[in-house]
Amino acid sequence: MNRLDRYIFFRLSAIAIFVLVMLICIFIIVDFSENSDDFVDKGASLIDIWRLYYLNYIPEMIRLVSPLAVLIACLYLTVQLTERLEITAIKASGISLYRLSLPYLFFGLCIAGTVSYLDGYVIPVSNAERIAFEREYLSGGSADRIDRGGIFRQESDSTILNINFYDANANVGYRTTYVEFDGDQIKRMVTANRITWVDSTQTWITDRARDRVFEKTKFEETSSERMELDLNILPRDLARRSSDIYQLNYPDALEYIDSIRRIGAGGITLPQVQLFSRMAYPVSIVVLALIGFALATERRKGGKGVYIALGFSISFIYLAIMKIIEPFGIAGTVTPEFAAIFPHVFFACIAILMLLLAKK
Repeated sequence: MNRLDRYIFFRLSAIAIFVLVMLICIFIIVDFSENSDDFVDKGASLIDIWRLYYLNYIPEMIRLVSPLAVLIACLYLTVQLTERLEITAIKASGISLYRLSLPYLFFGLCIAGTVSYLDGYVIPVSNAERIAFEREYLSGGSADRIDRGGIFRQESDSTILNINFYDANANVGYRTTYVEFDGDQIKRMVTANRITWVDSTQTWITDRARDRVFEKTKFEETSSERMELDLNILPRDLARRSSDIYQLNYPDALEYIDSIRRIGAGGITLPQVQLFSRMAYPVSIVVLALIGFALATERRKGGKGVYIALGFSISFIYLAIMKIIEPFGIAGTVTPEFAAIFPHVFFACIAILMLLLAKK
């Protein structure tokens, strides 16, 4: 990096950090004003609100607003260079617009890499604590349950588990039926009033179970007050929530999706879209950095306000397309991979086109 590259990189970093801090402060003020009544009604202390909620929310907020902060930083600095005719002087010295875009690209890649690491290994831990706080102190905090009753899980190719109601807080399932098949015939059926997960032994224990083993013309039945049931199913497989994927790092999230596929549970496209969107999200930072640079290389009437307004419009359209296409991926109309990648590919093409059309 030469002196000009370092100047652009550090100026972009300073502006982006300032915008990040301002946006996070505004978000905290607005969020606290909306949720203060719930905090007071449910007895949350100020220390817990700050330590368990907002401190754990800051990494997620950094991830969410980083693309906008990067876009504003690129727009603001490039507009300054354009209005002061510095870009004209730079091009006159023999430096092309494509070469000038390299520090912007490098800046976007650095921020994208940082956000990707945070999203993969730091944010899931903070999200788990924050979401636990929301479920306890905020209205609607527990409204993200996917499975509430009538749960069916395919424990293996020849076994099915049915739970009428599952208490996720106590890890207890009520009115449980476990069926083993031999071909198209029932081989064994276990019914129990309830089934409880025991952490110490990592097994399920039945309460007042009836175990029936079927043969061709008869069956044998035994009753037991307490029986260990060997299942390849974990509590998380029964108590799924729409926020689960945001509390897992990338390897655990992939394993979680594999477990959903293994147990035959429905709704696998939801966590797939969520995970793939998380992985692809940092690409938007690089794309918006290039868009911001290409947009501001030409002088326009109206000053910086016009560029900032254009930047907000582009960010809004970008986010809107990301959110609009996600339900199609969840519904299976398009693949989860397509739903996660398409908005970034679309706007990357726009960024490249804007850079090609910019005055050299």
